[in-house]
Parts: sequence; C-alpha cells; structure tokens
Amino acid sequence: MTSAALEILGLGLGILGWVGVILACGLPMWQVSAFIDVNIVVAQTIWEGLWMNCVVQSTGQMQCKVYDSILALPPEVQAGRALTVVVALLGLVALMVTVVGAQCTNCIRPGKMKSRIVIAGGAIYILCGVLVLVPLCWFANIVISDFYDPTVPPSKKREMGAALYIGWAATALLLFGGCLICCCSCSQRDETSFPVKYSAPRRPTSNGEYDKKNYV
Repeated sequence: MTSAALEILGLGLGILGWVGVILACGLPMWQVSAFIDVNIVVAQTIWEGLWMNCVVQSTGQMQCKVYDSILALPPEVQAGRALTVVVALLGLVALMVTVVGAQCTNCIRPGKMKSRIVIAGGAIYILCGVLVLVPLCWFANIVISDFYDPTVPPSKKREMGAALYIGWAATALLLFGGCLICCCSCSQRDETSFPVKYSAPRRPTSNGEYDKKNYV
C-alpha cells in the first residue's frame, strides 16, 4: 500500500514537472535585459524567449512579436524549441504509460509486465528531465558568458529570466518523480518475484502405493 502511495506521489510530481516544462516553453522570459549602465534606458524591459520577444514599457504596456524566420534563429533557440516540444510530447506518453501500469488501475493484471510498464513510464519522465536540462543550461551559459564579456555592449547584456528557473524546477520534479516511480515499481516487483508454492504431502495408502489425489 505504501509503494502505491509513493507511486502516485511520483506520478503527481511528474505531471507537475511536465506542466512546468510546457509553461517554461511558452513564456518569453528566457533572458531579460540587464540594467547595469547608468546611461541605459530603463523605461522599457526586453524579454526574449523561444517563440517571441517582448518589450515592456514602464507604464505597463507590453508589445510582443513572434520571430519571423526559424532558420535565422540562433542555434540555442532552435535546439530549445525542438527539445521542449519533444519533452512535452514525451511527458504525455509517460503519463499514459504510467497510468496504464500503475497499481491503482486495473488496465493490466498485476504481475511482472505491469511493473515493467510502470518502470518504463518512470524512465521516460527521467529522460524528459535530462532533455529539457540541455537548453536551460545552454541558455544560462550564454547569458552568463555575455554578461561578463567586456566586448559585449551594456545594452546587449542579458540576465536569466523567470522561464529558466521554472524550467529548472520542472526538471527537478521530473527527475525526482521518475526516480520515485521506478524505485517503487522495482521494490514491488521484488516482493512478488518469488511466490511461495505449497503442495500437499504425499502419504502412502494401505497397499503401500501413493494416492493419486495427493499429487499436485
């Protein structure tokens, strides 16, 4: 019963991480303008994401523009688009696979196959966490390198946006939830992998032969 509860907890964490990846993918705040120069114009803030960039005025007005060309985008943006979309699709697959093999569902009869299906769902969640970690760290490395690069003008320097932190939190949830699902399923399979078999003792009959009804 405890393993089933932990399995449900892992599934819930995986779902939250999957939703967090979708949210981070859609947000335009992967990198934001950095105010580090006294002469920089602070009346507007620039947000740059995977799909669009936005300019937020000090009055609260915001204007966003979708990128015109996909091929003209930097490689980190193209990779971020591809990997986050793949993770969003894989997260849906992991959800369906885990629900089918979960202990609280009756889609498949209990046994080794059911445990293997759940382990596959947990492994897909772990794979999602690893894949989404690539564009997040790539963006963070570029932002930090440009920030400390003296050849980059202050107006071009950027800082890490909220989408990166949401993505890292989602990655942690995916990894932890996937590991929890796999561990609970493995422990459940170990408990049921060696069933105890009982057989009735064979006792001889009056003529010295064994009764056939005692055979199992």
